[in-house]
Amino acid sequence: MSKRPVTPWLLALLMAGHGVAHAEAAPATSAPRLETLASAEAATPTYRQLNVQRWVTRAGSRVLFVEAHELPMFDLRVTFAAGSARDGQHPGLALMTNAMLNEGVPGKDVDAIARGFEGLGADFGNGSYRDMAVVSLRSLVDEARRVPAMALFTQVIGQPTFPAASVTRIKNQLLASFEYQKQSPGRLASLAFMSKLYGPHPYAHDTQGTAASVQAITVAQMKAFHKQAYAAGNAVIALVGDLDRAQAEALAEQVSQALPAGSALPALPAAVSQAPGATHIEFPSKQTHLLIGQLGVERKNPDHVALTLGNQILGGGGFGTRLMNEVREKRGLAYGVSSGFSPMQVQGPFLISLQTRASVSEGTLELVRRVLHDYLRDGPSEAELAAAKKELAGSFPLSNASNESIAGQLGSMGFYDLPASYLEDFMAQSQKLTVEQVKSAMNRHLDADKMTVVTVGPTVAQDALPPPTDNPTEPALGIPEH
Repeated sequence: MSKRPVTPWLLALLMAGHGVAHAEAAPATSAPRLETLASAEAATPTYRQLNVQRWVTRAGSRVLFVEAHELPMFDLRVTFAAGSARDGQHPGLALMTNAMLNEGVPGKDVDAIARGFEGLGADFGNGSYRDMAVVSLRSLVDEARRVPAMALFTQVIGQPTFPAASVTRIKNQLLASFEYQKQSPGRLASLAFMSKLYGPHPYAHDTQGTAASVQAITVAQMKAFHKQAYAAGNAVIALVGDLDRAQAEALAEQVSQALPAGSALPALPAAVSQAPGATHIEFPSKQTHLLIGQLGVERKNPDHVALTLGNQILGGGGFGTRLMNEVREKRGLAYGVSSGFSPMQVQGPFLISLQTRASVSEGTLELVRRVLHDYLRDGPSEAELAAAKKELAGSFPLSNASNESIAGQLGSMGFYDLPASYLEDFMAQSQKLTVEQVKSAMNRHLDADKMTVVTVGPTVAQDALPPPTDNPTEPALGIPEH
């Protein structure tokens, strides 16, 4: 089994003096003393403590703010319940609306907007997903840069003009991507999996829509969607940077007042389990894409922490996981295999995904099922859980290592209505979990005999799986097909 590389947090500890003695602590004639890698790994990682401040603007936007004075800049992230789950009868509407925000505002076209942000040294970003739509701004706090950057940002999110030329261009880009997707077995598998898993639920359809639905979307529909879904009461504002509370409140009010007036959208309907089963899509290829999964959990589920640790051991932690050991390391059946929960506003998917040679696809599927079944039956070992806790503790500082990453965390915490102490609570709870707690949580939410399976590849004669060995006779596949 491959050895793990030195993790970024460990390198940070070494650089910070946990692994290298400070020069002033040693005699003047002594050279700096290097500790062993083992002693550095044994050191307890230090976490950046966040003082998360929360309030609500006059227009109803929820705000989360963290002061960070290390750099003379700030990160602003606004999250709306405006993802594809809100498309209704017009798949692709949420994506189109979000993509059009920075295409035009009164007096400025897309090029002028881009030049405006660039000339100020500011960075604008946007994106649309199933649950949410996001817009972001990174700017220097100097008044000469901050004031015009915020003025342009608030115009973009509050006054998009949806110019006809841009609508045509973006539609054509989406239509071209739909044609490309027809040649992507991984994309075909993903679309089929979500459709089979969610049935009539809003999560089932593609976030991009379809060729027919995108072509039918009108400017009037986008304007109506913007007015409703980008309303102040439907927004979460995350601010991190070199600001005091008064400055942060002023910026949040400026954003909130620029948005259409309105309240939060109603909650999404609960997901309903569909009948499990297998779906095969014929595709000419040397490999078969395998997706195996079922409904997982919503973001606020109390088992989230235990499921995170449990999945890390099963297939979410790269090399050393149960799935990676059995599928790749012992048999060379795949370049990689992973599993994961994607918690959302309602039950998000649990998914195991991999690619394997078409001639062993059926046996590989059964092997994955068996690994999952055995793991749910037996649970993790004490050693596996201890290693998972250590790895999580080591990687956790990366979740708040930069202002941008903190803004992302705050946006998620506000959007999913998580407590201000969520990050600290998550770490504390994860380090106290027992084997039985992890096993119980995994079994409450997963059933190896009730999985939805989607395969995309050719129908070919099947070979027997190679026996497990420390040195597979056939090496793992190289770069995966896309």
